[in-house]
Amino acid sequence: MTATALPELRRRPGGRALALLGRGPLFTAALLVLLALVLVAVGAPLLAPADPEALDLGASLVGSSADHLLGTDQSGRDVLSRLLFGARTGLLGPLLVVGLSTLLGTLLGVLAGWRGGWADALLSRTMDLVFSFPGLLLAIMFVAVFGSGMTAPVIAMSVAYTPYVGRLVRGIARQEKARPYLESYLVQGWSGWTICLRHLLPNIAPTVFAQCAMNFGYALMDLAALSFLGFGVQPPAADWGAMINEGQSALQQGAMLPALAPSACIVLAVVAFGIVGEGLADRVARRER
Repeated sequence: MTATALPELRRRPGGRALALLGRGPLFTAALLVLLALVLVAVGAPLLAPADPEALDLGASLVGSSADHLLGTDQSGRDVLSRLLFGARTGLLGPLLVVGLSTLLGTLLGVLAGWRGGWADALLSRTMDLVFSFPGLLLAIMFVAVFGSGMTAPVIAMSVAYTPYVGRLVRGIARQEKARPYLESYLVQGWSGWTICLRHLLPNIAPTVFAQCAMNFGYALMDLAALSFLGFGVQPPAADWGAMINEGQSALQQGAMLPALAPSACIVLAVVAFGIVGEGLADRVARRER
């Protein structure tokens, strides 16, 4: 694997600055933030002070207090509890998207890069076609056919994210295939899949992990946007995107926390994943150089 493959990583605007910051304490801080989010999502039933779906119209839009640290929403539900449970759907959806797209993209990328010829041409054109189609529009089409919820958006976004991994893996696989050490294994009679599993995939894994971290942030933001528009997780289930949508009416009444708190969580998670992804990509590039 060479450093020339690394620029194909899907980077955010300002990625160079994030990569530089990701070399020091900020990279560690971002990892700690992500660890805290995971612990919060796992321990939500133990940490939440109230039932996130319990209605109390008599306590609508109550401000911060000892009983409700972040206040309540327009339906009287505890905002902190909904934030904690919202971390579950906020992280589970992107995890499924990244897992499915990485698995499918890696298989297609290795197949295209290793086999070459018509297989490479067919798979590359297919990935280019999917890549040119907006992921959010694809998700909305899936929701229109299969209904709202988490399943349809996750499947649609997994398909939309597959070309990002597939094109990256294909480029690295083509470079690795030309290396002498792989040719020596072929001469010794090793099968192509054995070489890919034992040598090619371990070599491209660090770059793929960096891409996964950045894709996770993108997927979190996209799925939250779908929930905000009403195509994702449906009320009364706790979800950060849906909470922002529900909190719009509270803003007009001067209550900012129902919408501001989930917005801050989304921004914090996306920035943390961006720093970690750029930091990993930068470290892989420096190692190769």
